[in-house]
Amino acid sequence: PNQVMIGLALFLTLFIMMPVWEKVQTEALNPFLENQVTQEVAMQRAIDPIREFMLKQVREKDLGLFMSMGKIPDPQSAKDVPLHALVPAFVTSELRTAFQIGFLIYVPFLVIDMIVASTLMSMGMMMLPPIMISLPFKLVLFVLADGWLLVVGSLMNSFQ
Repeated sequence: PNQVMIGLALFLTLFIMMPVWEKVQTEALNPFLENQVTQEVAMQRAIDPIREFMLKQVREKDLGLFMSMGKIPDPQSAKDVPLHALVPAFVTSELRTAFQIGFLIYVPFLVIDMIVASTLMSMGMMMLPPIMISLPFKLVLFVLADGWLLVVGSLMNSFQ
C-alpha cells in the first residue's frame, strides 16, 4: 500500500537527516529564536549543514552538468557552489540511485516471470496468465531473501 511506503520513506528520511537537522537546530534555529542572530544569519547557518550533506551525496558528474548548463564558473570551495545548481544535481543523483536499486529488485522478478511463462508455454497452458503463478513465487523470494532488509539497507548505505 502507498501509505506504508510513504510512511517508510518519511521515517527513513527523518532517520538519515537527523544529524543534519540537529545541527541546523543548534546552529541556526535556537540562536534565532533566542534573538541572538538575525534572520539572514540564521538562514545562512541553516543552509550550510544542508549544503554539506548534499555535497557529500551528489555525484560530481551531475553537479558538473548543472554547473555547465547554468554557465556557472568553477567554484573555489564547496561554499561557492550555488544552491540553484546543487539541489537539482542532488535530486538527479538520488534518482539515479533509486533507479539502480529498483533495477536490482526488478531483475530477479523478471527472471521468475520468464521461467514461469516458458514453463506454462511448454506445458501448453497458453491461456493461463503467468502473473497468477509467478506472483506467489515473487512474494516467497522477497520474504526468504529478507527483501525489506536488503532494500532499506542498500538505501541507507547509499547515504555514507
